[in-house]
Amino acid sequence: MHHRFAAKLATACALSLAFLWPASAGAQGAEPVCNKCHEESNDSIKSTPHGAKNDAAGKACQSCHGDATEHVAARGKKPLADDKMAKAKTPDQKAEACMSCHAGNRQLAFWESGKHAKNDVACSDCHSIHGRNRGPQPAIHTTTQRPIEADMCGTCHKQVRNATMKPSHHPILEGKVKCSDCHNPHGALSQAMVKHETVNQQCFSCHADKRGPFLFGHPVVEENCLTCHTPHGSSHNKLLNEKVPNLCQDCHVQGRHPTAYYGQNQAWILANGNPNTPTGPSNRFVYRSCLNCHNAIHGSNAPSNRGRYLIR
Repeated sequence: MHHRFAAKLATACALSLAFLWPASAGAQGAEPVCNKCHEESNDSIKSTPHGAKNDAAGKACQSCHGDATEHVAARGKKPLADDKMAKAKTPDQKAEACMSCHAGNRQLAFWESGKHAKNDVACSDCHSIHGRNRGPQPAIHTTTQRPIEADMCGTCHKQVRNATMKPSHHPILEGKVKCSDCHNPHGALSQAMVKHETVNQQCFSCHADKRGPFLFGHPVVEENCLTCHTPHGSSHNKLLNEKVPNLCQDCHVQGRHPTAYYGQNQAWILANGNPNTPTGPSNRFVYRSCLNCHNAIHGSNAPSNRGRYLIR
């Protein structure tokens, strides 16, 4: 009994001393020695993961800027011996300093195979470690003070940015969908660096009701959603590439009812070719919207011909 009491008392004393004893000089989060001269740069990373891993010796600072032992000893009068960021000229050299720490991140597993790396895009083209205006603004995209992601991507992908402003678009401008929800900007082996293996799987991650399986499938839908839809924005309803029925007529040029394009003289059926004696309206006017009848366009489980022809 006495031994247990003594053990508890020792533990309580140790905890009390831990709160009262000052933190060691090398503890993470301590004010780095770099702060004496580079206060603005230090303040800009305080609230970021980089600042959280810094210590009194400026470990995080030196991981990018090189060994600062002699620089600190000379009170800043001697330049850094190996400033990686200052010497970096090419995109690969700029990315090398970042990859020395972040290479193990699974999001960067295919960085070298991605389109950005192949097109000489450096980490600093999108990320600013010390903030664009310096000062305390966080540099990494983790707070509401960061730039809107679509604006950042739109500086290079201007055609995509323009598409998102069309009447029918994914809610990117509204902030409900981000570019990185579909794409991995740090590299992927898939088409357009989408996060899933195929475009269809990427679309199904949100539009699960279109996944199926269906008893009667629409082959073109099962092949690629982009055959009918454009993902970023369209002037047509539901992000369609064309307006119905023109979109349907790209594939269905013949059928049980007329499905060809509307010609100049095909609005009315003419008697013996005489334009003055029309016999009645053409059924081309009737079938102006395929979706009026074929509404199960992504697939159907309805029995018999209803499902086969994707009708109501």
